[in-house]
Amino acid sequence: MKIKADTGRCVGAGMCVLTLPEVFDQSEDDGTVVVLDAEPAADLVTAVNRAVQLCPSGALSVEE
Repeated sequence: MKIKADTGRCVGAGMCVLTLPEVFDQSEDDGTVVVLDAEPAADLVTAVNRAVQLCPSGALSVEE
């Protein structure tokens, strides 16, 4: 799994960070998503998919 983030589309809602802070953070400059671990461990698949679903702007996606 590889996480893709479109920072141009991100609105800085922070749902990803609240859902999975070990994988996502927010930029101090503009609050947009920062992916800390683009290829997280297999045991985080469910949580990553949840974070992607919760993203209100659709800025996150996952490649299998």
